[in-house]
Amino acid sequence: MKYYLIAGEASGDLHGSNLMKGLFAEDSKAEIRFWGGPFMEEVGGEKVRDYKDTAVMGFTDVLKKLGKISKNLKYCKEDILAWKPDVVILIDYPGFNMKIAEFCHTKGIRVFYYIAPKTWASREGRNRKLKAWVDCLFIVFPFEIPYFTEKGIPFIYKGNPLVDAIDEHAYERPIKENYFAILPGSRKGEISHTMPNAMKMADELHKLPQYSNHQFLIAGAPRRSELDYAPYLKGRSYVKVLFGKTYDILKYADAALVNSGTASLEAALIGTPQVVCWSTQFITAFLAKYVIRVLDHIKYISLGNLILDRMAFKELIQYDYTVQAVTKEMRRLVEDSAYRSKMLEDYSEIRSRLGGTGASRAVAKAMIKELRSTNSRG
Repeated sequence: MKYYLIAGEASGDLHGSNLMKGLFAEDSKAEIRFWGGPFMEEVGGEKVRDYKDTAVMGFTDVLKKLGKISKNLKYCKEDILAWKPDVVILIDYPGFNMKIAEFCHTKGIRVFYYIAPKTWASREGRNRKLKAWVDCLFIVFPFEIPYFTEKGIPFIYKGNPLVDAIDEHAYERPIKENYFAILPGSRKGEISHTMPNAMKMADELHKLPQYSNHQFLIAGAPRRSELDYAPYLKGRSYVKVLFGKTYDILKYADAALVNSGTASLEAALIGTPQVVCWSTQFITAFLAKYVIRVLDHIKYISLGNLILDRMAFKELIQYDYTVQAVTKEMRRLVEDSAYRSKMLEDYSEIRSRLGGTGASRAVAKAMIKELRSTNSRG
């Protein structure tokens, strides 16, 4: 069968690559065409566009790139029609992918949505569209089961693919020295809002005798370059950027500062004590108060905390993300052994709730079963 996958971010690229492995393993005649990045490209198939050329962050970024987004949508629709896939598999990235879902539905093309839009956090109106345009939703978090059941949206849950990605990784210590990890996000906007305070935090810790020999390792995001981080590193010999080493950096770090997102769940599954930060432009944060329910109706922004429904690790959001606050928390993660041990216990519970390994291949198998079942009925 022919599978057309669309991933628009680094995390989607990772999950898409593991799903592709599953599709190739379960369907010997699988043909895959995709929008994604280096992980998906490494698996095989035929790449249409790189997610670096399509990713946007926040309201203002969307406004700046409306023309480019429109061109990408037009090209994507034309490419789908020309290739004639058996199914289009959308991976997260709802701003773009929901439009493709509607288009495919109108053209009679089957649509699977892998890693559901977080309608439990924002834009609940999308649930009506998911129900109308998506043939089957594939969810990855246990707390989504009661939510989508209540909304009457058909779904399949086979666990979370991050467990596979993390457990299958061959870890190597990135440097000999002790170090703190900094994961400022994969998008330019995230980097620009996370790095200034992160670097000041590094300066404050470096001044202390007990941390004067520590290094600070920045996990360079896929498809980013040294130039994206260089403006923040001037005069800081104790700060380094490493690419392609995110899991390794997390594994051996004394503690990590993590921009909220998939990375915070990765840190929890790997076992790295962390503090999460989230900061954005004033206008984006202002509008978010009215558009994104997470700021008022959901207690946490981090997936690990949401899975437990309690605070396993601290979240410093917008104006709470200060140099003083993040420095204090990074010290506590190292110096308060009871605090650190409790966090690691919570991590074990997070992992347990996500289920075992094999999620990616199980999802691929379920997708193929759905397609074959539909074909036999048709």
